[in-house]
Amino acid sequence: MMPNLLTLLGLCAGLTSIRYALDARWQAAALAVVVAAIIDGLDGRLARLLKATSRFGAEFDSLSDFCSFGVAPAMILYIWSLHGTNRFAFMPCLMFTVCMALRLARFNAALETSPKPAYAQSFFTGVPAPAGAGVVLLPLFLWLEAVEQGWVRMADAALYPGFVAAMLVGTSLLLVSTLPVWSFKNFKVPAEYVLALLLGTGFFAALLVADPWLALAAAGLIYVLMLPFSVRSFRRLRAEAEE
Repeated sequence: MMPNLLTLLGLCAGLTSIRYALDARWQAAALAVVVAAIIDGLDGRLARLLKATSRFGAEFDSLSDFCSFGVAPAMILYIWSLHGTNRFAFMPCLMFTVCMALRLARFNAALETSPKPAYAQSFFTGVPAPAGAGVVLLPLFLWLEAVEQGWVRMADAALYPGFVAAMLVGTSLLLVSTLPVWSFKNFKVPAEYVLALLLGTGFFAALLVADPWLALAAAGLIYVLMLPFSVRSFRRLRAEAEE
């Protein structure tokens, strides 16, 4: 019951972000999606910890992810930046939402197939839903940081709708791609990098408290920059397994 309640709270957070966007409360809208992503990272782990995993929970989690990370970000970006620009402005939003649905459907279908090889257990196929939402909201995070620093006014129109459309299309392709992406579920850090990881995590936590929009934007950029290293790691592990 508890994992499903968490999933329900995540769904409510995602849908509430759309309500905030309709009221032009952009900080609250972005924060609601972030809260939904945090909850999504907790409900599955709680279910496994309590040994309460079920098919219903998996399906409910996917439906919640679709609303919170497929529909909500697309609507937020459309209302914030693309609305009123031209008649084709909604097409990137549709593409993002459709690709998110396809990504989640592929994930669910993979649950019923034969288990992955051992080297592939720590990788997703394509960018996962919460990460995709975080990456696609990068323009909004950057704009909120600019507002925070006084570079633009909150009353000003959103900047660069072309950039927003490009982020929607690019993230859509990452969602349905076959790129092996680190899942971090069974991620093992070499001993020589543990200290650097701890220091980096502490620095990011401090930055998140001091300047959340800059921290979230940096997290999205770092995640995208990590993708080539993830592919290289997968290929190396696959080559070792085939030897």
